[in-house]
Amino acid sequence: MSSSGSYAFNPAAANLTLVAFGRIGIRRTEITQQHLDDAANEANLVQVKLSNLEPNLWKDELYQVTLTAGTPTYALPQRFIAIQAAYITTQYSGSSTSQDRIIWPISTFEYAAVPDKTQQGQPTSYWYNRQITPEISFWPCPDSSATYILNLRVCSQIQDAVLPSGVTLDLPYRWLDVFVADLAYRLSRIYAPDKEVMRKADADEAWKNAAFEDQERVPIFIGPGDGMSRYYR
Repeated sequence: MSSSGSYAFNPAAANLTLVAFGRIGIRRTEITQQHLDDAANEANLVQVKLSNLEPNLWKDELYQVTLTAGTPTYALPQRFIAIQAAYITTQYSGSSTSQDRIIWPISTFEYAAVPDKTQQGQPTSYWYNRQITPEISFWPCPDSSATYILNLRVCSQIQDAVLPSGVTLDLPYRWLDVFVADLAYRLSRIYAPDKEVMRKADADEAWKNAAFEDQERVPIFIGPGDGMSRYYR
């Protein structure tokens, strides 16, 4: 007996939603428009939860923008959830080479304490202002001695979950069970309170398994003077 030889398992969001309803005892022939409306909202709230629990490594992207001399603050796309790393590519006039240099995050308090936020130089730190439209501010403010290109490795918002038309989820294979388990748990709150505890345990287990796998396999070094204190909430 041979295996399938395929790696195409990626059901539509609607199909996974039917599986979630099945886990709380609601069969396909029993599903109404109200069920589907509630499921559509809860499906997107599942993805809000995943974004809040970060990092969603499959949503990592590189964002680049050339900085303008004398301009300290820049608006960022609303889809950005978290910055994983920030570095500046410096290109000097008349030179064919460039250099990448990590810049470090500072807190709201530290940025507020900077006496001259328009002081110009090579940017060495940034403040990430997490508004609805997020902003990033640099200190020192970029000067005109070189061309500075900002490189951000960011985790972005998951695309909307859409149930009609056979649309699939913006999730990798390893997170599909998390979606179904958490959606079933959320739907049990509405339609099957007697199954809520069971479905929560299922959702927690699915999350634990996927979160353990979805991480970078790198060593962690902790020592005096480490930069850990630079991560703020």
